[in-house]
Amino acid sequence: MNKSELASAISKQTNLTKADVERVIASLIDVTTGTLKSGGELNLVGFLSAKVSRRKATKGRNPRTGEPIDIPAKNIVKIKAGKSLSDAVN
Repeated sequence: MNKSELASAISKQTNLTKADVERVIASLIDVTTGTLKSGGELNLVGFLSAKVSRRKATKGRNPRTGEPIDIPAKNIVKIKAGKSLSDAVN
């Protein structure tokens, strides 16, 4: 399901216009991005939680040449499904 299909499905369930739902989804993405970027966490109890974690710099190998390479440190987003979501899909 892509963003447009999600907006259509929510629109049908809530009787809101698709344009209104698309604005809400865009706002959700902006707020979530800003929260994680500033070091905060997102917790939607029962659905999911997301937080930023730091991945250390490591050494690796180029699979084509076997040449050693440096993999730089970077921030990654870790997302964990909540219990209700996990139970629903199992």
